[in-house]
Amino acid sequence: MNRTEQPAPATPVHSCLTLRFSSTPRGARLARRLCGERLDSWGVPYGSEAHDVLSLLVSELATNAVTHGHVTGRDFRVHLLALSAPDAASLTVRVEVTDTRGDKFPEPAAAPATDPAAGPARTGGRGLLLVEALADRWGCVPRPDGPGKTVWAEYTVNTLETVARYGPSAAPS
Repeated sequence: MNRTEQPAPATPVHSCLTLRFSSTPRGARLARRLCGERLDSWGVPYGSEAHDVLSLLVSELATNAVTHGHVTGRDFRVHLLALSAPDAASLTVRVEVTDTRGDKFPEPAAAPATDPAAGPARTGGRGLLLVEALADRWGCVPRPDGPGKTVWAEYTVNTLETVARYGPSAAPS
């Protein structure tokens, strides 16, 4: 799939969370924490592998919005969606982070082993490598309601706890 094509969610949205944050490191931390709380309320418990992966996806995308998508005086937006699977054996969580800088779309950096500038002391530039490795799908599209872009990632949670808690037709709160 071309990363600039945004597939429409093929399954019904059970619940969503949309928040705006200041385009600062503090805003990125707050986005991760509030999304973590919502994930727990959706049946993706703290300390689970799925919660850790999704929290990392939120963190990396929010940090990239602050670091590379920052426009002075403009916030970034996080949209978290819980999508139900037709077989009710899983829950797909979609993370969308929108910033107001649309002049450069993200691409993952070269892997550290193939990038000569990526030495062991390098502390940045690996965020999208993590997103690509952990997410089931990810991409970037132009922002539909103004200047900027939306970077999104999806991760499917396959847990009996989630299914037992919500079932095929129950909506997370």
